[in-house]
Amino acid sequence: MKLLLDKCTIIRISEPIKKFYAEKCAISLTELMGNGPLKEKYRIDMINWSDKIRFEDPGRFCRSACENAKECPFWIVCDIRRKTDIDFFKKTYDDRIKTVRINARESIRKARGWIFTKGVDDVASECDLDSYQNWDLEISNEESDQGVFGILQLLDKFK
Repeated sequence: MKLLLDKCTIIRISEPIKKFYAEKCAISLTELMGNGPLKEKYRIDMINWSDKIRFEDPGRFCRSACENAKECPFWIVCDIRRKTDIDFFKKTYDDRIKTVRINARESIRKARGWIFTKGVDDVASECDLDSYQNWDLEISNEESDQGVFGILQLLDKFK
């Protein structure tokens, strides 16, 4: 966003998931969007609930996120978690889509406070894209400025 300034907006697939789930369960959307204990309390149930909806309509949450997105030359979809999400964007927006995978080693993630939770961190919502191979760009998220050059090269492809 620092590079693109007002030419981009961030789209979060998790936002409509959490919005619909918060309405269904009569809980705080604000707390569900954060990283606090409420999100963790409902996380497994929310994953299972969203899986059922995705089974019936794989693009449901992607469509909802796009319907509310600001019109700009660039959309950054920051939390795609599944191959069906990538399929939705590629089918809907064809060659305008560029995929970027941001990686960090498990040791780095642990040093940043991540703790593996069985039944949460090993399900499709967290690891479906681990086997996806068709990224336009892969960036290491282990040092602060690493990857900026790759992003600039990717943006050049849109000119």
